[in-house]
Amino acid sequence: MSIALDKRAWRRGFTLLEITLAVAILAMMSLAIYRFVAANITAMRISSEDNAAAARYTGFINLLTAQWQELPSGVGALFGEPFKFNDRPRDEVTWICGSGPGLVTRYAPGEFLVSMRLRRVNDKADQMELGFLRKPVETAEGSAEGETWVPLLDDVRGLQIRYFDPRRNAWVDTWNPGPGMLPRLISLVIDRSDRSVPFEAIIALGRTPYPY
Repeated sequence: MSIALDKRAWRRGFTLLEITLAVAILAMMSLAIYRFVAANITAMRISSEDNAAAARYTGFINLLTAQWQELPSGVGALFGEPFKFNDRPRDEVTWICGSGPGLVTRYAPGEFLVSMRLRRVNDKADQMELGFLRKPVETAEGSAEGETWVPLLDDVRGLQIRYFDPRRNAWVDTWNPGPGMLPRLISLVIDRSDRSVPFEAIIALGRTPYPY
């Protein structure tokens, strides 16, 4: 009788091999769950960073659109020149505006020249940022008096600007046609350091279609 009870008790227990296998399975499941959670957290972080970058660029284009669509076509208050540095485009465009979106302030009196250009973050780094350089219209040519810099986009390597000339029905690199003329469209290609494909946008300067 005692021997039979001992045998039944021995049968109800787990062997060392079974316990080892169970621990190994639990460890593999824990590792798989950890990798799954880590991968999802990484994907969420990357997606959040992408969304934040996309929001910055979308806001930047909306700012330019709102400003350029308010430019008076009869004054011709916009001109641009192509430039290059280290074989990368660093084009600039300048326009005249009062306080508001183009000046990034509503409290400045008078009219200002606003130039959109690239600028090095500091003298020791090669990192560039895209922003607005503002100065009063009355400032003497070549003088930096009253200049202020407003950074808008960081980690930018190049800026290419093209203008659609309705007279030629073609894109041109330079815009300085004199009074009474604005380009129909402006094309922006922003070379980003964090992306292999540049950001591209075309801004229409007219709220309504141009007459043909």
